[in-house]
Amino acid sequence: MTTYVISVPGTFTADIGTDTRSRLATALRPADPHGTRMGNAEDLDVLSVNEDNTFTLRLTVEADTGPHAEQEARRIAGSALRDAGLDEGSAPLGPAVITGIDSEVR
Repeated sequence: MTTYVISVPGTFTADIGTDTRSRLATALRPADPHGTRMGNAEDLDVLSVNEDNTFTLRLTVEADTGPHAEQEARRIAGSALRDAGLDEGSAPLGPAVITGIDSEVR
């Protein structure tokens, strides 16, 4: 298994409040990239929100392959958004992208 850091972009279609952001960050906490060397070194936040309501989720995923990691990241992101009270209409996601690999294989 390899640890991947995956970025999942999205857009909030309406302004979301501080409570919703807090619930989303809490739901994403188990996948926080700060647990990896890359996430810690680069101080990657699990949730970044821009002024135009676009956002990026940066998630840590254990998987055998890159495509499996991307699929798992989208699953985690969708579940966390639902836990925060958001759906695909209020927070559509873009394609997941591998932004880092934290492997012990040399």
